[in-house]
Amino acid sequence: MTRHFTRREVLHAGATGMAGAATAWLAPATARAADAPAKKFKIALSNSYIGNKWRIEMENVFKAALEMEPFKSQVEGSWFNSGNDVSKQSQQISNLIAQRVDAIVVNAASPTALNGILGQATSRGILVVSFDNVVTAPTALKVNTDQLEFGRKLAEWLAKKINGTGNIIMVTGVAGTTVDLDRNKGADAVWAKYPGIKVVNRYTGMWDSSTAERNTAALLPSLPKIDGIWCQGGTDGVLKAFINAKRTPLPPTAGEAENGFRKFMIGYMGQKVDGISIGQPPFLSVISLELARRVLAGKYPKKDITIPFPYVTNDTVRPGETVFPQLPDSFFTDFTDGGASPMLKLCVDAALDGKACPGTLSVVLPSA
Repeated sequence: MTRHFTRREVLHAGATGMAGAATAWLAPATARAADAPAKKFKIALSNSYIGNKWRIEMENVFKAALEMEPFKSQVEGSWFNSGNDVSKQSQQISNLIAQRVDAIVVNAASPTALNGILGQATSRGILVVSFDNVVTAPTALKVNTDQLEFGRKLAEWLAKKINGTGNIIMVTGVAGTTVDLDRNKGADAVWAKYPGIKVVNRYTGMWDSSTAERNTAALLPSLPKIDGIWCQGGTDGVLKAFINAKRTPLPPTAGEAENGFRKFMIGYMGQKVDGISIGQPPFLSVISLELARRVLAGKYPKKDITIPFPYVTNDTVRPGETVFPQLPDSFFTDFTDGGASPMLKLCVDAALDGKACPGTLSVVLPSA
């Protein structure tokens, strides 16, 4: 997602210490993969920023994957954080080039500032895979999601839930970022198809639950009856503001993948909401790791990948799998794919502590 700052860089940070609160499932364990190379591929994660929970989960699942087959037998992995410092990240990548790694997986501090050093890497035969904060370097493969689709999918679900008519609010992200603009564009394209839907207020939640709650609470007294909520982030904060203002029952809500929001989808604080929950998945790091492994093994073409957003509804959300009642509201639940045809399944310990899950990790990439 090319932009100056991402939602993940705006959220306030802090790792959770609640390890082992739940477990998940994986394919049965197998021995060393049949297509294991003669020697392990050296693949490094170059991460720009580790100061929020999404980034912590993203790095944790990367670490966990390295301890699971087929990666355990085939990959020698490492990871580095630059503190959102472009110069430091560039120097770390230079060191990786000197170490002659086989591939570098990059979550970049800048879409353009690393292009030079990454060009040096590819010119020396090193595979570069950029994800989340993707770079514009033409030689780098890109792994990401479609932010326009994020906004559109939330809006289409909500429009159908309210039968194409009613008052809605839009809780947006950080103004000026590409992510915010694209998500809003996706939603607005849907509203244009439904003249009966009226956006009665559009305000920022800064992709942060406390900010979204505070801003919603300030506006609610002046708003008419709200029939639906469209929210880019901080969804649980918006719902808490409705509860505190005694604006219940909660209207249908299309929002992000905060654990708090999904708790409301199964029943929380005496309320239950009809919702759809979509998120930018932390497992983009694992998708990128698998892409690098397969390309290096000659089993997948060098191509960019756009993955579908994992999402759950009230019909598909599952305690202990895609919502965790004992974990904090701020935990991001989309570390694993909750869809009908998942790209991968990871246990919660992988996201919390970087621990390997039982069994083999099967990662499904789009058809080559």
